[in-house]
Amino acid sequence: MAKTNAVRLLDREGIRYQLREYPVDESDLSAPHVAEAIGIPPERVFKTLVVRGDRTGVLLACIPANMELDLKALAAASGNKGVALVPVKEVLGLTGYIRGGVSPLGTKKAYPLYLDETADLWDLISVSAGARGLQMLLAPGDLAKMTGAIMCGITA
Repeated sequence: MAKTNAVRLLDREGIRYQLREYPVDESDLSAPHVAEAIGIPPERVFKTLVVRGDRTGVLLACIPANMELDLKALAAASGNKGVALVPVKEVLGLTGYIRGGVSPLGTKKAYPLYLDETADLWDLISVSAGARGLQMLLAPGDLAKMTGAIMCGITA
């Protein structure tokens, strides 16, 4: 398995993690499907969404697979009047990752990351390793440290 940018960053910083590979179903790239495929409860699998704020520009939101992003809460937490999901066609150009494989680590540019506060409930959470079919499990505190994440309530 080839190492992704996200995995290389963890290696460089000596952060402990586990990788989980799973078969990709192009017809269902949803985070709950990924959770089922790797055998982890959906509340511990965090999807990374690319969002644009009206004042701050692009930012990332990392939320549990079984939850929806609360746009108003994210706007308030990020100092924006409003935020909206970035169209899928822009995700690759902004992050270097394709839909279904966006990692909160190793993006083309370091965007602010807002990590849902429920991540702190778990010793390990799963996030995309930067490729479809590959997840990495790591401590939420390590993810926050690596990204400068702001932990806050951003789910509905």
